[in-house]
Amino acid sequence: MGPQLSVSFTGLRFDNPFLLASAPPTESDSNIMRAFDAGWGGVVTKTIGLHPVVNVAGPKTRFLRATPDSPHLSMQRRPGSALHSSWNWELISDKTIDWWVPRLGRIKQAYPSRILVASIMAGSGSDEELANWQTLAVACQNEGVDALELNLSCPHMDRKDMGSNIGKDQELISIVAQVVKQVSRVPVWAKLTPSTTDIVEEARAAFLGGADAITSSNTFPSLPLIDPETLEFEMNVDGMVSSGGLGGPAILPLSMAKMAELTQAFPDKAFSGIGGIADFSHALNYFLLGCGTVQVCTAAMLDHAVGPNVVHRLLSEMRTAMERRGWETLEDFRGIRRDRVVPHSRIRRPDAKAYHGGYEAEGYAAPEAPTTTKA
Repeated sequence: MGPQLSVSFTGLRFDNPFLLASAPPTESDSNIMRAFDAGWGGVVTKTIGLHPVVNVAGPKTRFLRATPDSPHLSMQRRPGSALHSSWNWELISDKTIDWWVPRLGRIKQAYPSRILVASIMAGSGSDEELANWQTLAVACQNEGVDALELNLSCPHMDRKDMGSNIGKDQELISIVAQVVKQVSRVPVWAKLTPSTTDIVEEARAAFLGGADAITSSNTFPSLPLIDPETLEFEMNVDGMVSSGGLGGPAILPLSMAKMAELTQAFPDKAFSGIGGIADFSHALNYFLLGCGTVQVCTAAMLDHAVGPNVVHRLLSEMRTAMERRGWETLEDFRGIRRDRVVPHSRIRRPDAKAYHGGYEAEGYAAPEAPTTTKA
């Protein structure tokens, strides 16, 4: 009997631990069903709200590319370049809950054993807005969704009581989680922003409010680069730009650092990791730090929108890695490197002779020989 790729996460059984994240690839029922056909263990919908949303004119997502053996970074496609990151300033779904409700039901009817997670967002500035969270939660779970993911992390919402503006406020995080749990019959995941002073405190607030799991990280607040020739931002509308979210390979180490903080602070809680995953070696980082599932966005967008080749590679490479090491389930290796992340003061220093001020010798000028003068 070979390795078992199925996992249990927040009481739900997934065929495998790989989910398609809430993003452009999950903005329609047709894409979600294509994703299930491709083999994803779960899908998180594009974030659903009550109110109509109008996105910017022009591109909503672009990809930043690097050139080997050169410091050049640009969104321009060019031969020999490699993906550095994705950048988007897309808001939540521009379709209302009334559009989503029948489609959620049809997806679950077609794929009753697959895990469908509804990402939802409302405001927090009044009792009416908090009630909107409950309206969204009830509407989605009545159509059979298996879990709810609270979007407390979108980095470019203008409203001060939405998205990452909630995710930076511990009291609001706890309140939102609590009001959703009051009506929820399914697990509730809180998706937190990495743009915070102490993500552990935000997670603690979510757990106090009753959240069953934490998802991290959403994209990092950022701006596109300025073209040195035109002096225009590489992504703009009428020359103007606003903060957007950076994702893809560039954020993998950043997201890992956030996840290490979380899993060390709450080793018995459930975490879903996001950020920079394109193959199993990337996903393995999150599993070794303690995650029970991972979510993918950028790599899938570049692979037929829903990542059929990406998920096939993830499954194949996971199976091979487990066979090679004798692991039977994800639990055999989940969290086994979490304790290797320690305070800086615990890192051993070499003796004085081998120490070069903390720097490797490569890349630094050799000390100049002392000059001598004649008497």
